Amino acid sequence: MIKNMILATMAAGFLATSCSSDDDNNGNTGEANLSLNLEGLERLGNGYVYEGWVIVNDTPRSTGVFTVNAEGELSQTEFQVNQELLDNATRFVLSIEPEGETGEAALTPADTKLLVGDFSDDSATLNTDIVGDFSNATGRFFLRTPTDETNGNNGNDQYGVWFGVPGMPPTPSLSLPTLPAGWVYEGWVIGESGPLSTGTFADFNTPDDNADNDQLVSFSATSQAGPNIPGEDFFMNAPEGEMFPLDVRGRTVVVSVEPVPDDSPAPFVLKPLLAPAGLETAPISYTLNQNLGTFPSGSVTRK
Repeated sequence: MIKNMILATMAAGFLATSCSSDDDNNGNTGEANLSLNLEGLERLGNGYVYEGWVIVNDTPRSTGVFTVNAEGELSQTEFQVNQELLDNATRFVLSIEPEGETGEAALTPADTKLLVGDFSDDSATLNTDIVGDFSNATGRFFLRTPTDETNGNNGNDQYGVWFGVPGMPPTPSLSLPTLPAGWVYEGWVIGESGPLSTGTFADFNTPDDNADNDQLVSFSATSQAGPNIPGEDFFMNAPEGEMFPLDVRGRTVVVSVEPVPDDSPAPFVLKPLLAPAGLETAPISYTLNQNLGTFPSGSVTRK
Protein backbone atom coordinates (compact mmCIF):
# COMPACT_ATOMS: atom_id res chain seq x y z
CA MET A 1 0.00 0.00 0.00
CA ILE A 2 2.77 2.39 0.97
CA LYS A 3 4.68 1.42 -2.18
CA ASN A 4 1.64 2.20 -4.33
CA MET A 5 1.26 5.62 -2.69
CA ILE A 6 4.92 6.40 -3.37
CA LEU A 7 4.58 5.39 -7.01
CA ALA A 8 1.44 7.51 -7.38
CA THR A 9 3.20 10.52 -5.87
CA MET A 10 6.16 10.07 -8.23
CA ALA A 11 3.85 9.83 -11.22
CA ALA A 12 2.00 13.00 -10.22
CA GLY A 13 5.29 14.79 -9.80
CA PHE A 14 6.42 13.63 -13.22
CA LEU A 15 3.19 14.87 -14.81
CA ALA A 16 3.47 18.25 -13.06
CA THR A 17 7.06 18.60 -14.21
CA SER A 18 6.11 17.66 -17.75
CA CYS A 19 3.26 20.18 -17.82
CA SER A 20 5.53 22.87 -16.42
CA SER A 21 8.12 22.06 -19.08
CA ASP A 22 5.48 22.22 -21.80
CA ASP A 23 4.27 25.59 -20.51
CA ASP A 24 7.82 26.94 -20.61
CA ASN A 25 8.30 25.72 -24.15
CA ASN A 26 5.03 27.29 -25.22
CA GLY A 27 6.17 30.58 -23.72
CA ASN A 28 9.50 30.40 -25.52
CA THR A 29 7.91 29.63 -28.86
CA GLY A 30 5.31 32.39 -28.43
CA GLU A 31 7.79 35.04 -29.55
CA ALA A 32 10.48 35.20 -32.20
CA ASN A 33 13.36 37.56 -32.87
CA LEU A 34 13.33 40.28 -35.53
CA SER A 35 16.79 41.65 -36.27
CA LEU A 36 17.41 44.99 -38.04
CA ASN A 37 20.54 45.68 -40.07
CA LEU A 38 20.07 49.25 -41.36
CA GLU A 39 22.46 51.82 -42.79
CA GLY A 40 22.14 55.50 -43.62
CA LEU A 41 19.48 56.49 -41.09
CA GLU A 42 19.90 59.85 -39.39
CA ARG A 43 18.83 61.17 -36.02
CA LEU A 44 15.31 62.56 -36.10
CA GLY A 45 14.15 65.82 -34.57
CA ASN A 46 12.73 66.02 -31.06
CA GLY A 47 9.43 64.22 -30.64
CA TYR A 48 9.88 61.68 -33.44
CA VAL A 49 10.99 58.03 -33.57
CA TYR A 50 11.42 55.28 -36.13
CA GLU A 51 8.92 52.41 -35.95
CA GLY A 52 8.98 49.02 -37.61
CA TRP A 53 5.90 47.22 -38.92
CA VAL A 54 5.22 43.76 -40.31
CA ILE A 55 2.34 43.37 -42.75
CA VAL A 56 0.20 40.28 -42.12
CA ASN A 57 -2.84 39.73 -44.37
CA ASP A 58 -2.64 43.39 -45.40
CA THR A 59 -2.77 44.47 -41.74
CA PRO A 60 0.17 46.34 -40.16
CA ARG A 61 1.46 45.24 -36.76
CA SER A 62 4.10 47.21 -34.90
CA THR A 63 7.41 45.53 -34.13
CA GLY A 64 8.67 48.36 -31.90
CA VAL A 65 10.25 51.81 -31.98
CA PHE A 66 13.84 53.00 -31.85
CA THR A 67 15.94 56.13 -32.23
CA VAL A 68 19.20 56.90 -34.03
CA ASN A 69 22.05 58.91 -32.54
CA ALA A 70 24.33 61.45 -34.21
CA GLU A 71 26.65 58.65 -35.37
CA GLY A 72 23.81 56.80 -37.09
CA GLU A 73 23.68 54.03 -34.48
CA LEU A 74 20.31 52.45 -33.71
CA SER A 75 19.20 52.44 -30.06
CA GLN A 76 17.88 48.91 -30.60
CA THR A 77 18.36 46.32 -33.34
CA GLU A 78 16.69 43.22 -31.86
CA PHE A 79 12.92 43.02 -31.26
CA GLN A 80 10.70 40.28 -29.84
CA VAL A 81 7.61 39.75 -32.00
CA ASN A 82 4.75 37.28 -31.79
CA GLN A 83 5.91 34.10 -33.50
CA GLU A 84 2.75 33.54 -35.53
CA LEU A 85 2.63 37.14 -36.73
CA LEU A 86 6.26 37.06 -37.78
CA ASP A 87 5.91 33.71 -39.54
CA ASN A 88 2.97 35.02 -41.59
CA ALA A 89 4.40 38.44 -42.36
CA THR A 90 4.88 39.17 -46.05
CA ARG A 91 6.41 42.67 -45.81
CA PHE A 92 8.35 44.94 -43.47
CA VAL A 93 7.88 48.72 -43.39
CA LEU A 94 9.83 51.38 -41.50
CA SER A 95 8.04 54.64 -40.75
CA ILE A 96 8.64 57.92 -38.90
CA GLU A 97 6.17 58.40 -36.05
CA PRO A 98 5.38 60.97 -33.35
CA GLU A 99 6.93 59.82 -30.09
CA GLY A 100 4.48 58.40 -27.54
CA GLU A 101 1.64 58.05 -30.03
CA THR A 102 -1.52 56.44 -28.58
CA GLY A 103 -5.05 55.49 -29.63
CA GLU A 104 -6.08 54.68 -33.18
CA ALA A 105 -3.10 56.57 -34.63
CA ALA A 106 -0.73 54.12 -32.93
CA LEU A 107 -2.27 51.12 -34.73
CA THR A 108 -1.19 52.03 -38.27
CA PRO A 109 1.95 53.53 -39.82
CA ALA A 110 2.02 57.25 -40.53
CA ASP A 111 2.21 58.46 -44.13
CA THR A 112 5.93 58.98 -43.63
CA LYS A 113 6.92 55.45 -44.61
CA LEU A 114 10.63 55.41 -45.39
CA LEU A 115 11.81 51.84 -46.04
CA VAL A 116 10.03 48.76 -47.36
CA GLY A 117 10.90 45.18 -48.29
CA ASP A 118 9.11 41.89 -48.97
CA PHE A 119 10.10 38.78 -47.02
CA SER A 120 11.81 36.01 -48.95
CA ASP A 121 12.24 33.04 -46.64
CA ASP A 122 13.39 34.64 -43.38
CA SER A 123 14.74 37.99 -44.57
CA ALA A 124 13.68 41.13 -46.41
CA THR A 125 15.92 43.58 -48.26
CA LEU A 126 14.82 47.17 -47.63
CA ASN A 127 14.85 50.19 -49.92
CA THR A 128 13.20 53.61 -50.27
CA ASP A 129 10.95 52.67 -53.21
CA ILE A 130 7.92 53.37 -51.02
CA VAL A 131 8.89 57.07 -51.21
CA GLY A 132 9.67 57.04 -54.93
CA ASP A 133 11.90 55.78 -57.71
CA PHE A 134 14.67 58.36 -58.11
CA SER A 135 16.80 56.40 -60.58
CA ASN A 136 15.90 58.83 -63.39
CA ALA A 137 16.01 62.01 -61.29
CA THR A 138 17.44 65.01 -63.15
CA GLY A 139 17.29 68.78 -62.93
CA ARG A 140 19.01 72.10 -63.48
CA PHE A 141 19.25 75.42 -61.65
CA PHE A 142 20.45 78.92 -62.41
CA LEU A 143 21.52 82.02 -60.49
CA ARG A 144 19.35 85.12 -60.80
CA THR A 145 17.46 87.59 -58.58
CA PRO A 146 14.05 88.17 -60.18
CA THR A 147 12.43 89.27 -56.90
CA ASP A 148 14.80 92.21 -56.47
CA GLU A 149 12.83 95.45 -56.66
CA THR A 150 15.22 96.89 -59.23
CA ASN A 151 14.52 93.84 -61.48
CA GLY A 152 16.11 93.27 -64.88
CA ASN A 153 19.87 93.11 -65.31
CA ASN A 154 20.66 94.52 -61.90
CA GLY A 155 24.16 93.08 -61.59
CA ASN A 156 23.40 91.06 -58.43
CA ASP A 157 22.11 87.78 -59.88
CA GLN A 158 24.63 85.82 -57.79
CA TYR A 159 22.29 86.26 -54.79
CA GLY A 160 19.46 84.02 -56.04
CA VAL A 161 18.95 80.40 -57.12
CA TRP A 162 16.06 78.92 -59.12
CA PHE A 163 15.27 75.34 -60.13
CA GLY A 164 14.72 75.60 -63.85
CA VAL A 165 16.21 76.80 -67.11
CA PRO A 166 16.52 80.58 -67.60
CA GLY A 167 14.39 82.21 -70.26
CA MET A 168 11.51 84.61 -70.77
CA PRO A 169 9.91 83.15 -68.75
CA PRO A 170 12.11 80.48 -67.10
CA THR A 171 10.95 76.90 -67.61
CA PRO A 172 10.84 73.98 -65.13
CA SER A 173 13.75 71.55 -65.21
CA LEU A 174 13.21 69.08 -62.37
CA SER A 175 12.32 65.52 -63.35
CA LEU A 176 11.41 63.75 -60.12
CA PRO A 177 8.72 61.24 -59.10
CA THR A 178 5.41 62.42 -57.70
CA LEU A 179 5.67 61.89 -53.96
CA PRO A 180 3.07 60.00 -51.90
CA ALA A 181 1.25 61.60 -48.98
CA GLY A 182 3.62 62.34 -46.12
CA TRP A 183 6.46 63.72 -48.24
CA VAL A 184 7.36 66.98 -50.02
CA TYR A 185 10.37 68.35 -51.91
CA GLU A 186 12.51 71.17 -50.52
CA GLY A 187 15.29 73.23 -52.03
CA TRP A 188 18.43 74.26 -50.13
CA VAL A 189 21.61 76.30 -50.39
CA ILE A 190 24.40 75.52 -47.93
CA GLY A 191 25.35 78.83 -46.29
CA GLU A 192 28.01 79.78 -43.77
CA SER A 193 25.86 78.74 -40.80
CA GLY A 194 24.36 75.66 -42.47
CA PRO A 195 21.53 74.86 -44.90
CA LEU A 196 19.11 77.61 -45.95
CA SER A 197 15.73 76.51 -47.28
CA THR A 198 14.47 77.91 -50.56
CA GLY A 199 10.99 76.54 -49.77
CA THR A 200 9.01 73.33 -50.11
CA PHE A 201 7.13 72.27 -53.22
CA ALA A 202 5.25 69.41 -54.84
CA ASP A 203 5.05 70.82 -58.36
CA PHE A 204 7.92 71.97 -60.54
CA ASN A 205 6.06 74.58 -62.60
CA THR A 206 4.69 76.67 -59.72
CA PRO A 207 6.31 78.82 -57.00
CA ASP A 208 7.25 77.09 -53.75
CA ASP A 209 5.66 77.85 -50.39
CA ASN A 210 8.09 80.71 -49.68
CA ALA A 211 6.27 82.76 -52.30
CA ASP A 212 3.26 83.02 -49.99
CA ASN A 213 5.15 83.98 -46.86
CA ASP A 214 7.36 87.03 -47.41
CA GLN A 215 7.97 88.05 -43.83
CA LEU A 216 8.03 84.72 -41.99
CA VAL A 217 9.92 82.35 -44.28
CA SER A 218 11.15 83.98 -47.44
CA PHE A 219 14.50 85.69 -47.83
CA SER A 220 13.24 87.54 -50.91
CA ALA A 221 12.34 91.20 -50.99
CA THR A 222 9.12 90.51 -52.93
CA SER A 223 8.50 86.79 -53.28
CA GLN A 224 5.49 87.13 -55.54
CA ALA A 225 7.70 88.68 -58.20
CA GLY A 226 9.50 85.36 -58.73
CA PRO A 227 8.97 83.04 -61.70
CA ASN A 228 6.62 80.04 -61.74
CA ILE A 229 9.29 77.62 -60.56
CA PRO A 230 10.73 76.83 -57.11
CA GLY A 231 13.59 79.06 -55.96
CA GLU A 232 14.72 81.90 -53.73
CA ASP A 233 16.61 85.19 -53.61
CA PHE A 234 18.64 85.79 -50.46
CA PHE A 235 18.20 89.43 -49.47
CA MET A 236 16.32 89.70 -46.16
CA ASN A 237 15.61 87.85 -42.89
CA ALA A 238 19.19 86.58 -42.67
CA PRO A 239 19.50 83.94 -39.91
CA GLU A 240 22.17 84.18 -37.26
CA GLY A 241 25.61 83.49 -38.69
CA GLU A 242 24.75 84.62 -42.23
CA MET A 243 25.54 87.81 -44.11
CA PHE A 244 22.92 88.82 -46.68
CA PRO A 245 22.71 89.23 -49.57
CA LEU A 246 24.08 85.72 -49.90
CA ASP A 247 26.40 84.97 -52.79
CA VAL A 248 25.33 81.52 -54.04
CA ARG A 249 28.32 81.05 -56.33
CA GLY A 250 30.43 78.07 -55.31
CA ARG A 251 27.90 76.88 -52.73
CA THR A 252 26.18 73.49 -52.75
CA VAL A 253 22.59 73.49 -54.01
CA VAL A 254 20.36 70.61 -52.87
CA VAL A 255 16.91 69.15 -53.55
CA SER A 256 15.74 66.99 -50.64
CA VAL A 257 12.65 64.94 -49.80
CA GLU A 258 11.16 65.97 -46.45
CA PRO A 259 8.65 64.28 -44.13
CA VAL A 260 5.35 66.03 -43.43
CA PRO A 261 5.17 67.17 -40.72
CA ASP A 262 8.85 68.05 -40.85
CA ASP A 263 10.93 66.82 -37.94
CA SER A 264 13.95 69.11 -38.36
CA PRO A 265 15.05 72.49 -39.79
CA ALA A 266 17.88 70.71 -41.64
CA PRO A 267 17.59 68.66 -44.86
CA PHE A 268 16.31 65.09 -44.37
CA VAL A 269 18.48 62.11 -45.26
CA LEU A 270 16.84 61.79 -48.71
CA LYS A 271 18.73 64.19 -50.97
CA PRO A 272 18.25 62.88 -54.52
CA LEU A 273 19.85 65.84 -56.33
CA LEU A 274 22.70 68.21 -55.50
CA ALA A 275 25.55 70.10 -57.16
CA PRO A 276 27.87 73.04 -56.54
CA ALA A 277 26.88 76.32 -58.14
CA GLY A 278 29.33 77.68 -60.69
CA LEU A 279 30.60 81.23 -61.01
CA GLU A 280 28.33 82.28 -63.90
CA THR A 281 24.84 83.69 -63.46
CA ALA A 282 21.93 83.35 -65.91
CA PRO A 283 21.67 82.62 -68.79
CA ILE A 284 24.11 79.88 -67.71
CA SER A 285 22.46 76.97 -65.85
CA TYR A 286 23.93 74.05 -63.91
CA THR A 287 23.13 70.33 -63.84
CA LEU A 288 22.07 68.71 -60.57
CA ASN A 289 23.76 65.37 -59.91
CA GLN A 290 22.13 62.25 -58.51
CA ASN A 291 22.97 61.50 -54.88
CA LEU A 292 21.21 58.15 -54.41
CA GLY A 293 24.17 56.38 -52.80
CA THR A 294 23.43 58.12 -49.50
CA PHE A 295 19.86 56.81 -49.24
CA PRO A 296 19.08 54.51 -46.28
CA SER A 297 19.00 50.77 -46.96
CA GLY A 298 19.41 47.47 -45.15
CA SER A 299 17.65 44.26 -44.26
CA VAL A 300 15.57 42.58 -41.58
CA THR A 301 15.81 38.95 -40.49
CA ARG A 302 13.29 36.85 -38.60
CA LYS A 303 14.22 33.77 -36.60
